[in-house]
Parts: sequence; C-alpha cells; structure tokens
Amino acid sequence: MKKLLSVAALALALTATTVAGTAATVARIQQQPVETAVAEAAVLRQGSRGAEVKEVQRRLKQWGYYSGTVDGIFGAGTKQAVIAFQKKNGLTADGVVGRATYKALGMTESYNALGGSSSGGTSSSNVPSGYTSSDLYLLAKAIYAEGRGEIYTGQVAIGAVILNRVKHSSFPNSVSGVIYQKGAFTAVTDGQINLEPNQTAYNAARDAMNGWDPTYGCIYYYNPAVATSSWIFNRQTVTVIGKHVFAI
Repeated sequence: MKKLLSVAALALALTATTVAGTAATVARIQQQPVETAVAEAAVLRQGSRGAEVKEVQRRLKQWGYYSGTVDGIFGAGTKQAVIAFQKKNGLTADGVVGRATYKALGMTESYNALGGSSSGGTSSSNVPSGYTSSDLYLLAKAIYAEGRGEIYTGQVAIGAVILNRVKHSSFPNSVSGVIYQKGAFTAVTDGQINLEPNQTAYNAARDAMNGWDPTYGCIYYYNPAVATSSWIFNRQTVTVIGKHVFAI
C-alpha cells in the first residue's frame, strides 16, 4: 500500500512540474511578441515603411548620402545610404537605424516618441488613431514654429491645413511630406521647425488629428501683413483666425 501511495505521489509531482513548465513556456511565448515589439518599436531597417523612413530619407538626401526617391520605403538604396552615413559618423555600419543613428540624424525625439519614452512626459502620448507618434511630434513642431503666437483655435487651424493637404491630391500624402515640401512653410526654410514644441502645440495637433477643422477644409493660410507672394492673395478666402487668412 505504501508503495502504491509513493508511486501516486511521484506521479502527481511529475504532473505538477509538467504543468508549471508548460505554463511558464506559454507565458514566455505570449510575452515574447510584446517584448520584441517594444525592442523594435524605434528601429528602422530594410523592409520598414512609413513617415519615419521618409524623414530619414529626406535628411540623407539633403546631406548627399541618398539619391533615390523619398517614398517612405526602406529599400536597398536607403540601406546603402544609411551605411554610408554611419561610416561617416563613426557608427556601426549595419544599415539599421537604431538609437545611435537616430541621434546622429538629429531625430532623437522621434526615436523617444516611437519607443514610448518621450522626454516630454505625456506630450507625445495618446496618439490619435491613424497617425504615428512621429506624425504627432512633427505636426506639433510645425504648429509651434508657424503659429506659437496665435490663439489656440488658430494653432489648431494650422494643423488642420497641414492635414487637409495630406488628404489632397495636389500635395504629398504624409505629414512629414507636407511639412517638408520645398518652399511650403517659412518655418522650415528659416529653421524654426527645429524648435521644441510646447504642450499647447501638442494639444492643438491632437485636436486637428481628431477632426477639429476651424478652417472648413482650407489648404492654404497666410499672414497678409508679411506675405510677399501675390499669388496667395488670389486664393478664395474662407475664414480669418487671428493674424492668418485661411483659403482654398
């Protein structure tokens, strides 16, 4: 009888060990994709697509490393350009845009936003559906650079114009593409786009991304007191908010 009890106890112990091991394995399998996603959230490599890739391409092209199309597709040409940039800047030349390469490209805040560790606290969290953290960051930068002296509605209106352009067939189809389109915004030309946005600019960007459009679909705005292009004065005015005229 004692022998039978011992065998039964041993069987139960082995079963418990197997169940525990299986549970641990399942937990690891369930956790692995999450860990991988977090680790790779702010890494761009061949095959990656999106606004962050487009911005990397734009910068590399501006500095003479990349000669291809700024299309947001990380192909072989982009990889070679990244490798050339990495070699020039003393980085590991692997063609992968990780933390160190982001920093060398001057895109540290974009990396932080994508990785979920923005130095701006909650500024870049709560990204509206359909947009990336980088989109939010760039739109907030544009709003701050172009209209930080405007009333809040005017700042939302600037963001709305940029997003209206993204949807319009006559303009690039990404936030970064619209903002960095040659000659489109004075703040990009004079370097003010590189200023860090404040919380108000982030709030205005979110409101615009969530659908608030005080301009009613406008794709242009200008300050008549400083505008120098006679062409812009011929656009149909829809509304005036603060110092800016908004037109279609």
